[in-house]
Amino acid sequence: MAFIGIARISFVLLLCIALVGCEANDKVSVVKDPFNAADALAKARGIARGKVDSNVKVFNVLDYGAKADGKTNAAMNFIRTFKAACNFHGNAMMVIPQGNFLIGPVIFQGPCFNPSPLIIQVVGIVKGHPDISEYTGGADASDWITIQSVDGLIITGSGTFDGQGPQVWKYNDCDKNDDCIRMPATLKFNKVSNAVIRGIRSIDAKGFHMFISNSQNFRIFNVHIIAPADSPNTDGIHMSKSSGVKISRSTIATGDDCVSMIQGSKDISIKKVRCGPGHGFSIGSLGHYEDELDVSGIVVKNSTMSDTDNGVRIKTYKASTPSKASGMIFQDIIMYGVRNPIIINQEYGSQSKKEPSKVAISDVHFINIRGTTTSKVAVNLLCSESTPCKGVHLRNINLEYTGEPNSDVAYGSNCTNVDVDYFGIQNPPPCK
Repeated sequence: MAFIGIARISFVLLLCIALVGCEANDKVSVVKDPFNAADALAKARGIARGKVDSNVKVFNVLDYGAKADGKTNAAMNFIRTFKAACNFHGNAMMVIPQGNFLIGPVIFQGPCFNPSPLIIQVVGIVKGHPDISEYTGGADASDWITIQSVDGLIITGSGTFDGQGPQVWKYNDCDKNDDCIRMPATLKFNKVSNAVIRGIRSIDAKGFHMFISNSQNFRIFNVHIIAPADSPNTDGIHMSKSSGVKISRSTIATGDDCVSMIQGSKDISIKKVRCGPGHGFSIGSLGHYEDELDVSGIVVKNSTMSDTDNGVRIKTYKASTPSKASGMIFQDIIMYGVRNPIIINQEYGSQSKKEPSKVAISDVHFINIRGTTTSKVAVNLLCSESTPCKGVHLRNINLEYTGEPNSDVAYGSNCTNVDVDYFGIQNPPPCK
């Protein structure tokens, strides 16, 4: 990356040590109430309206010294509040009230003692420290707000996480460097299970808005994720090595993928999401690392896309180690002015590498996709020479070309190293 990080012991880790250590609870066994996603969502709705059960103890960041002036770094105060709520042997809620709060990178570390999901109510505006050198503490402190090793979590409210990305986007060189350093994610969830995220806003992330890794059973509802169309690598929701993630009734308008799913993503459901601008819904890039985990059970359904660079996309690197991506459904999607509506690209990344991708793609369904496109090649299925795509199905594809007139290029499809079955309406015309 263009900036040079200053070697330092992470401020975040110092905070953890000062608060008796991040790992202090790792060996504690906690009895949890059975998690019910519907009940957790109802609770999240009620809390957003100000309805809190009387048996929930409130931990307000103001009571732990945080100043709502938007200038004083309240990272330590936020960590103290979370630790107090997490260590409480009862139902607990951490509250970020009205006001502007500035914080640098923090780690909210579990496991927690609460029998029911720990609640974080966000009402105010939380701003990320704009100094990029604050985020150079290694893998655990390279993101802004990290929540890890928590079983049972509700984040709800009408508040906003402002990453203050415009201050640092100039340092991002990923458009020129395949080995670039990832910019800080706004919310990173690592080893988090049984979670509901509802109602919050994330704007101008430095990197990813949400990063879900090594996690299970996530529900994300009614979130608003916003960044300019030209903001670099500001994926809305990025996930890896996670399963049972459901995203619904949300708006994602960013400078990169609305939702990106890489290795180990399984049983993912995306429904009723408004995407655009951005790079669309992407599976991949796959094959970037050695011995990647397989991807399976991805459903993107009942969603709309507006002015995105891509629509629904599967992308893999060349010269990858063997893995599989299977059982993917893209259904009932409306596109408005989408540049590349339907794509499989197994030649992603460095064009200097000649060895074909070894990611085996199979059982892919594109169903009831309609709207408009600015690309003369609206369906582009470019698969691997050594591992051709199998079981690709296109049913009722109806995309009108609305780009610049060009009589020299026919509107159509491109298919390479792929087995395709067609059903119903096909506009553009199918591959011959």
